[in-house]
This record gives sequence, structure tokens and C-alpha cells, in this order.
Amino acid sequence: MDIGGGVEESSRQVQVRFVTKLKPPYKTPPTSLAIPTNINRWRLSDIVNNILGAGVDDWQYQPFDIVIDGKYLRVSLEDFLLAKGISAERVIEIEYIKVVAPRREDISLHDDWVSAVDGSSDGYILTGCYDGLGRIWKDTGICTHILEGHTGPITSVCVIKPKVEGAFDQLVATASKDRALRLWKFDAGKSAQPKKIRAFKILKGHNAAVQSIAAEPSGEMVCSGSWDCAINLWQANGSDAGGDIVSVKKRKKGGGDEEPQSEGAVVSTLVGHTQCVSSVVWPQHETIFFSIMGSFY
Repeated sequence: MDIGGGVEESSRQVQVRFVTKLKPPYKTPPTSLAIPTNINRWRLSDIVNNILGAGVDDWQYQPFDIVIDGKYLRVSLEDFLLAKGISAERVIEIEYIKVVAPRREDISLHDDWVSAVDGSSDGYILTGCYDGLGRIWKDTGICTHILEGHTGPITSVCVIKPKVEGAFDQLVATASKDRALRLWKFDAGKSAQPKKIRAFKILKGHNAAVQSIAAEPSGEMVCSGSWDCAINLWQANGSDAGGDIVSVKKRKKGGGDEEPQSEGAVVSTLVGHTQCVSSVVWPQHETIFFSIMGSFY
């Protein structure tokens, strides 16, 4: 039988036999067919459906996955046969199975493009989004905290090692196109619904969007790379002595005072790059970190 209609005549053909472990009405006759080799798994699925639906008025199309010699077909049939060294001179058994739809999961939605993720903590995942919000997620996909305060898209996030091992309060940092970094503390315990928090410290010192941040392994400092071609070093877990605090502000909300927000000053600025510092990495060394300059078109 030749069912290669609609395919270029110049295509090489091969004899195949469709087999399956499925029960009727999904079993095809055990006859061999001549089919072209330049077709993919979806065309093979169409052929199986044409055979099964022949003479059945109410046949409903069923997508099938294709398996040959225990391997799923993900390229053209010809490429597969060449890659596996399967001779086209013999009748090839092609197994078809029902396509299994992926299991529906609860999707952790953001309101815009997710631009940054840090999963280095055992207890939570930190994400940054172009909606200007950072979010803390449990591994169950539940958002426990929303980090609110940036006035531009978040570009980079990082988890900062607590100053005291096993500390209840967790510390993270975010960077944004608003030219600022923000440091956040939050309780890593369970939360029935997302809790909105604001940064306890704002770090300003760049003259353009901040592109990347990284925390020192000890958790004492954070470095940031920016479109202003500079790298800034900031105090994170360490003492605020030595002029790090520039100002302290209190904002009122609902008639009551909130916790004070401090503004941190740059500890040191490193210059030399001539283009945007697109990435900074602080590996497991006390005084060394790496930066990458990139061009964006």
C-alpha cells in the first residue's frame, strides 16, 4: 500500500509497519506501507489517523507520538534513520502512542516579563519582574512576599547570606532601571497570603540603569554593574558606621508611621569599562569578583 500522497515524488520511500499497544479502535491493520522518509512525527500521526478513520464517519482526530526502536522521533524520519544507522531496506516498525497532555500546574504569574531569578536559598525563590516588583516564592509555588518600591523594571536580584547563621530574617537585594538598589528583610516563615513589604535601605549612586548585582559570599557587601559603565560596592550586612548612612526617612501610610528607610552611600566605585557592565559575579573568594562588559544592539 502506498499512502505517500501529497509528498514530493523525489522523496525516498521506506516500508513501515505501524504497531501499538493501544486497544481498539486505535489498532491499525498489520500490513506494511510505503511512506516517504522526509516526513516528521506529525505527518506520521496524520497517516495513522487516516488509516484508523477510514470508513468511520464519527472518527475524532487523536494526536500520536512516534517511537522507533524505543526512541521518540523528534526529527524527520530520514534524519532519524541515518542517525541511528537503521537500514531502509527492511520493514521498519513504527510504534504510535497517545500524546499525553502535560499535567496542569498552578502557574506562578507575574504581571510582566520575569527578568531575574535567584534560587540559591533552600527555603525560597526570589524573582524580579518588569512590573517593578520583587517576589518571594515557596517551592510549592506560593508567593509569600511582594517587594514594593522600585519605580522602574527590576533587572537583577540576589540572595544575601544572613550575618548570623540560621537568622529568622532573610536579606535580599534587587536592582532596577530606576538606577537604584534596594535591600529587603523579611520573615521566611509561612504566610497565608502575599505580604507587601518595602526596602529597609535604598542604595543610590549610579547615573544610569543598574544591570546586574551580586553579593559577597560572606554577605557583608553587594556589588552592582550599570549602564553608566561603573561598578559600585555597597555595605549590606555590615555595620553602617563610617558614613554609609546618608539620610533616614519615614513615610506615613494610613495615618501611621512606617519603619524608617535609610539611604546607603557607595563604599567604592570601580571605573574602566567603556560600555555597560552587563554582569557581575562574586565567587567564593573574599576580595575578588568578576565583571563583564557587553554591547547591546
